[in-house]
This record gives sequence, structure tokens and C-alpha cells, in this order.
Amino acid sequence: MDKTIPTREQVDRYLKDRRNWGRWPQNPGAGAINLITAEKRVQAASLVKSGKPISLARPLPVEPSHDNTKPIDFYMKRMLWIDGGGAALDYISIFQHGLTITHLDALCHMWDKNGTWEGKNPDDILSFDGASFGAVDEWSDGIMTRGVLLDVPRFRGTAYVDNDSPVHGWELQEIAEAQGVKMTPGDAVVVYCGREAYEEANGNYGGDPVGSKYPGLHASCLPFLRDNDLSVLVWDMEDASPNEYGVAWTVHGAIHAYGMALIDGAALVALADECAKENRYEFMLTVNPLVLVGGTGSPVNPIAVL
Repeated sequence: MDKTIPTREQVDRYLKDRRNWGRWPQNPGAGAINLITAEKRVQAASLVKSGKPISLARPLPVEPSHDNTKPIDFYMKRMLWIDGGGAALDYISIFQHGLTITHLDALCHMWDKNGTWEGKNPDDILSFDGASFGAVDEWSDGIMTRGVLLDVPRFRGTAYVDNDSPVHGWELQEIAEAQGVKMTPGDAVVVYCGREAYEEANGNYGGDPVGSKYPGLHASCLPFLRDNDLSVLVWDMEDASPNEYGVAWTVHGAIHAYGMALIDGAALVALADECAKENRYEFMLTVNPLVLVGGTGSPVNPIAVL
């Protein structure tokens, strides 16, 4: 197994030469979710043994913090009705992208110098009213597939991933082998890095995503995602930042290069604990985004069912 840190030229090839552009001409806007066939969903359902559901979502933040300067707006009012009855009504406004809110990234969300997913020019598909291609409503039927947890801290014997030791692609392969699981096309890989333990020791994770230094997955993880034909990446930490290559996006580049769905800001402690307890790292994963036509993503509550 090659454990050489890739060069800038190699990272460029990961994001260009191995692109999935043109692979699904019948349904291009859905990207790698096309890998989740009816048979794949049946396989995922067959993995349910105990029927225990585990939410992978963080509570929506209503107060500003160091790593979330744009909390949700949440207002409630009461309405009185006849015969002593009434109702409670609320309003919610969400700035979803960033490191705090558990959300699903759509394929129109990011791009590099070569364009967005399928090579579209962002100027052609993005407007104030939303995206005309690769938006989150491409997945309005929901995402249901086999999920596989890779527990990085348990494999390393540490509490969390730190700034000096990002997660590399060859390590993900070693973890899968150590846990006795094999990745298959259409899977959702769930990478647990120990964010909560990191925050307890170091303070809030991230902050301003541009220019901040925070731990996560290295660009060397891109071949692991592409070689295994994965459809979804769920993670509690994100791209190790800053990257040493000067590229716009490293692991997030899987969106515009491979057509993968990314779920940022997942809460994975409970799932990691249960998987370790049962010594079982595969499960059914369901993700149901809001039907937001033209949206760059959606807040989600992913559910792992063991």
C-alpha cells in the first residue's frame, strides 16, 4: 500500500483525470447517487438487525458562537383560538453551510477552475433564485444505502484527529480492513474523527472556514473515495485546513469531480460507540433532504439503523 504524500500534480489528477463527468447521461444532475440502485437499497434494508435508530445530526444552534457566527433565526408565537384552544407557530431561517449545522451539500455547491459538476459554468447555472442543475432537489426521493463507519480514533488509539496527523487515504483502507468491512459501490462512508473530544481539549472546531487551521481528511483520501465508487461521505471533521497544495478544495472536491453527496457537521459519537459495542460497522443509512428546488444543500437528520 503506497503511503506517499501526493504531490500537487497528483492531487490535480485526482480531481481531473478521474472525474465522473458524463458517466450517468440519463440522470446527470444526481451524480454518484445513481450508484444507489433498487438492489442497493434492498441490501441496505437487510443490514437492519436490532432496529436501533441513531441520529447523526447536531442540534440546530440558536445562539452565536466562535464557530457559528450565523445561528438560526427561531421565533415562536402563540395563536389563541375559539373555545379556549390555541396553537403554537414558529419561524425558522437557516444559513446552513459551514462547520456547525448538519447539512447535505448539493452538486452545485462547489467548483474549481474546471467548473462545477459535469463541467458546468457556475455563471450559467447559478442565480439569486437558485441553481438550474445539480441542486439538492435532484435527491428529493431521499438517499437510502449501506453505511459503513470508519472509526479513526479507535484505530489510532487516540481520542481525536489533531492538526499534526490528518487522515490519509491509505489509513481509511487500513481501518476498513481492521474492522472487517469492505467498501462496495454506492456505499456511504461515515468517517468518525472525534470532533467532540477535539473540541473539549482544544475549543471549538474551525471558526471561519477560510484561512482557519483545523484537522480533518487529507487530499490523499480522494482516491479512496473514487476507487471504491462511493456515493456519500458523512463526516464530523472536514478537509484538513489549510491544505498545502493551494487548490480550491481537496476532499470537498469529490462534489464537483466525482458527483458525491457530502454530509458536513455530522454527530457521530453515539454511532461510533454503538458500532464498537456490537463490533458491527455496517448499517442502513437514510438521508432525506428538504425538497428545496434550486438549493445548494439542505439541513438533514441522517439516521443510521443497526
